[in-house]
Amino acid sequence: QVQLVESGGGLVQPGGSLRLSCAASGFSLKRYAIGWFRQAPGKEREVLTCITDDGNPIYLDSVKGRFTISRDYFGNAGYLQMNSLKPDDTGVYYCAAGDCYTDPRPTDFRAWGKGTQVTVSS
Repeated sequence: QVQLVESGGGLVQPGGSLRLSCAASGFSLKRYAIGWFRQAPGKEREVLTCITDDGNPIYLDSVKGRFTISRDYFGNAGYLQMNSLKPDDTGVYYCAAGDCYTDPRPTDFRAWGKGTQVTVSS
């Protein structure tokens, strides 16, 4: 069974950090790009960053310089290090497997996790 499971979300104060994990099972994640997405309350799901199957990252302007995407080929997992968090970063964070292009879109990704909640608040 193909599955992606996110973890590491929680409540953090503005300026704080979190590290999200994305664990894959039922398939080899190394053959796919990994993407991270956020859905804020009342808004559409947006792409934040993705990393190609050979390790090249792409960042959207909203997270560039603050978030770092990485992947573990042996562990069949992906990660999102989030620093300097802001209240606007609040939302449900999803990871997905698919293709990572220079203008990434949610439709480029085919397998999705169920998300983990991140709340940035004092």
